[in-house]
Amino acid sequence: MSTDDIKFIPYQEAARLVGAIQEEEDIERQDKRILTVYSKDDKELCWFDFDDVMAELGEVEAGERKEAVHHYVLSRIPDWVREL
Repeated sequence: MSTDDIKFIPYQEAARLVGAIQEEEDIERQDKRILTVYSKDDKELCWFDFDDVMAELGEVEAGERKEAVHHYVLSRIPDWVREL
């Protein structure tokens, strides 16, 4: 499935739904990091490949990195999380 086929929820809805975005080790791939997205009630919603996100963001100043990642993720929460 390409990203063109994925439908995303509106940013405001994502901001209300998401409680945390955690950088974690990928348990299936050694030496890889993922960004796991949790709901406000601590339910895992989805995840993003850390390297892919950072490549998409490009150069970001160190003090602005967390905010840039947060905005990127909230803009790309798939609509199927509503069913979880």
